[in-house]
Amino acid sequence: MTIQPDIIISSVDLERLEVLLGFRSYSDALCKLNLEGELKRAKVVDSRHLPENVVSMNSTVQLSISSSEAPFYVTLVYPKDIREDGSTLSIFSPIGTALLGMKQGDEIYWPNPSGKNIKVRVENILYQPERAGEYHR
Repeated sequence: MTIQPDIIISSVDLERLEVLLGFRSYSDALCKLNLEGELKRAKVVDSRHLPENVVSMNSTVQLSISSSEAPFYVTLVYPKDIREDGSTLSIFSPIGTALLGMKQGDEIYWPNPSGKNIKVRVENILYQPERAGEYHR
């Protein structure tokens, strides 16, 4: 069993995600259950007090994967903001749900398409709206 890292989310992110969960239709009920579970276990703080090293909605992060030497960069977004170029990751994707609230340096193990677990690490948070003073995005 993998231990999940403690997570912190902003009250603004919580409110917006709860609204989306209430209105969104789901082809994959497991994604909805996973996100609801993450929101329930999260420590919620006012947006102005969110630590600078925490992944929040619309954060751009540098990730590393144990099976690759090259880091990659993604922005965690709401479904309406998904781009086809691979630069974004939906909060409703399993890995997007897992990243919300993680801190720089946190690691999770994630199954790749072949079923083998790979280590995903948050190396850096290049942009976080709260750190930039954008509290109501």
